[in-house]
Amino acid sequence: MLMMSLAAFSCERPSHGAGQLPQPAQDVAPTTAPTAPRHAVLAGGCFWCVEAVFDQLEGVSDVVSGYAGGSKDSANYEAVSTGDTGHAEVVRITYDPSKITFGQLLRVHFATHDPTTLNRQGPDTGTQYRSAVFYANDDEKRVAESYIKQLSDAKVFDKPIVTTLEPLSEFHPAEKYHQEFVKFNPGHGYVRQVAMPKVKKVREAFPEQLKQPTTAPSR
Repeated sequence: MLMMSLAAFSCERPSHGAGQLPQPAQDVAPTTAPTAPRHAVLAGGCFWCVEAVFDQLEGVSDVVSGYAGGSKDSANYEAVSTGDTGHAEVVRITYDPSKITFGQLLRVHFATHDPTTLNRQGPDTGTQYRSAVFYANDDEKRVAESYIKQLSDAKVFDKPIVTTLEPLSEFHPAEKYHQEFVKFNPGHGYVRQVAMPKVKKVREAFPEQLKQPTTAPSR
């Protein structure tokens, strides 16, 4: 994650407010019955930022930063940072489909990063920072394809969407020091200037999808 001239970059350019992005016309079938949690693997630049975005959402029980798109042997930060391993920085989101759907996750994702910049998000450049959806099955691929077409047809962004759809072969967790980086490093310059504006955007644009604060039981 680069630290120079952060203020000069815009991290997303929807032509209207993030909360006004349309609901997906198609979705993976939701459920109201108790079921096993599902996973979604998304890439949108620095995984510190993407993790902090999705960790706020109701129905999301876990978000892990990691790598996808390359081999296990090169799934480490030093190698991935060269941009030559095929990996993208990603997050694996564990979610309850009775509380939040795959389509709703995509809506938040496209509202909080720029899907029109090829291999770049803000100050971070390289293939490891590409915008991508790593689909685990045909349903996820169908929904992602449909939503990208829906956003493109509606001209939500002022440039063509370049988000790639890639089959998920393996997910490799990132090093421990990358996990919950925003939570544990609130004073870090990158966190303050790049990650926190995304966190704030989610709070303002999707208040109905935020986790509710827990209260201690009364005595």
